[in-house]
Amino acid sequence: MADQVYVDQLAGQLATRRPDLLDLAEDELATLRGFKATVARFIHNEAIAHDIRAGLARDLHLPEPSR
Repeated sequence: MADQVYVDQLAGQLATRRPDLLDLAEDELATLRGFKATVARFIHNEAIAHDIRAGLARDLHLPEPSR
């Protein structure tokens, strides 16, 4: 439990000293979610050869497309 108190104290200090970091982190998360959505659309796009999509899914440790 002491670790959680320490983490909470650090988070509080960071939020006080750098309130802009939360906005930056949220922007970065939105960007990553966009990339993830793009990759998912690619993997499930049946107009692209199945072996290419399956290989990408395997490389990224994602579920392979069924068709």
